[in-house]
Amino acid sequence: MHSPLINGWYHAPFGKFPDIDPERMMADAALGALNHAGLDAQQIDSVHVGHFNAGFLYQDFPSALLANHLPALRFTPAVRVENACSTGSAAIHSALHAVLSGQSRHALVVGFEKMNSLPTAEVGKILLKCCYTPEEANIENGFAGVFGNIASAYFDRYGDQSDALAMIAAKNHANGALNPYAHMRRDVGYDFCRTPSDKNPFVAGPLKRSDCSLISDGAAALVISRGDQPTGSGQAVRFRAAVQVNDFLPLSRRDPTVFEGAARAWQQALSQARLTLEDLSLVETHDCFTIAELLEYEAMGLAERGQGARVIADGVSRKDGRLPINPSGGLKSKGHPIGATGVSMHVMAAMQLTGQAGDMQLPRADRAGVFNMGGAAVTNYVSILESVR
Repeated sequence: MHSPLINGWYHAPFGKFPDIDPERMMADAALGALNHAGLDAQQIDSVHVGHFNAGFLYQDFPSALLANHLPALRFTPAVRVENACSTGSAAIHSALHAVLSGQSRHALVVGFEKMNSLPTAEVGKILLKCCYTPEEANIENGFAGVFGNIASAYFDRYGDQSDALAMIAAKNHANGALNPYAHMRRDVGYDFCRTPSDKNPFVAGPLKRSDCSLISDGAAALVISRGDQPTGSGQAVRFRAAVQVNDFLPLSRRDPTVFEGAARAWQQALSQARLTLEDLSLVETHDCFTIAELLEYEAMGLAERGQGARVIADGVSRKDGRLPINPSGGLKSKGHPIGATGVSMHVMAAMQLTGQAGDMQLPRADRAGVFNMGGAAVTNYVSILESVR
């Protein structure tokens, strides 16, 4: 059987949109992906909606909302998927399963989130639901506190990594400045990211505001089709691998400075694709906090444990480096609307692989890796994508 294809996609701008209608946002993304794929809604065999919610919106049951705007989907099977910050990739896997099983020729995936309806403190409380609440619900500073603790533990073991974290933040902001869909399109520079200030205070442990991803609203969508069902869009991206690996939720049951589930997901995905990291042109990785990107360097095999700083210091992960990491700006600059994030990462990779990334475009983009995680590397999704020539 031919590997499934991403046949079309759409990416809305991410940002802070307190007055936006989330139902309309989701519908616009779906319509955009269908138009890009050259498909009509009646050609869609299943709908897979990624939406975390958990209290951001009163309206739930989002899988039932698309038919309000696309009546042709009235009798089409639709499901809502949630898997913490990896919700978007979970929706993609749901669609892949439908396609690979033969139940769907064309599956529509929509990821969306509206997070700015609530005050920041309330957002933090909602995100803490992605932790093991019996042990971690009272961590100060919400989910930033979780990763602040991880950063502190890593610093205690391997030394102060503040220079590396500032370099990662500066890199992603520089990349995001060229991304028209990014929440924050501003190259703030290394000095700003490295130096605590009124505009860049410490948030949790050694993490400053510049080390934290943004609270964003946004949507993204794509169409996944059978490998023998290319559409009239003229471009497609093929899945070489799609892997999920889970790990313990309680941080007390594992070493939080080692993303072991992520490492296993990368190993399995590269094996499934019959490739190595050297075969990839870029990676979009889950930099919810800069310490996460550093640990992901080690998990994907770019550095040994405790040596992740060398990847950014040696320029490996920069846009002109050996393996550009987050040429889109990542979650750090692009934003992190929970349900949309995993879908967005796949769309950004697809744009690169088809030469449609505009000012973000890399000179060489043949194969891409995508890593999206839920919680602190609890759910770990890796996709290997390649362009279809």
